Amino acid sequence: MPALNTLMALYLQQLRDLYSAETQLLGALPRLIAAASDQTLRTGLERHLDQTRVQAQRLEGLFMDLDQSPGGQTCQAMRGLLAEGDELLRRDAPPAVRDAGLIACAQRVEHYEISAYGTAAKLADVLQLPHHAERLRLSEREEQAADLTLTAAATPINRAALGL
Repeated sequence: MPALNTLMALYLQQLRDLYSAETQLLGALPRLIAAASDQTLRTGLERHLDQTRVQAQRLEGLFMDLDQSPGGQTCQAMRGLLAEGDELLRRDAPPAVRDAGLIACAQRVEHYEISAYGTAAKLADVLQLPHHAERLRLSEREEQAADLTLTAAATPINRAALGL
């Protein structure tokens, strides 16, 4: 593991963490989509899967700009968040309760990504990488929009779960 003795080294570490998070999410989202019973939730998760592919490609482009490789790091935070989602999927629950739980897990992921993209964008600002900062803020806004979509879906799903 390389030393973090410069701000650029820290920036690259943050980008690799984000890339790992996105690639882990690419593997997990199909399981969440398959488990969702609410069509609005399923559609939102499918849209986020497509968006996650684009965000991973966007990160790959940033690495190419810096002549660096995106691999070599595992985002432990995302690993833990996704493990919680897998635990939920193994539990017996009525469909509306499961959907409410899927939203809770997905929003934790979104909040992590919002924070991570915001942090990386600020580092890019300080490093005078305006194109990077712009691309990272675009991903941050996409994650914020996904979070709002999940919040909107939660209201009717939580009400349905309450009525069981």
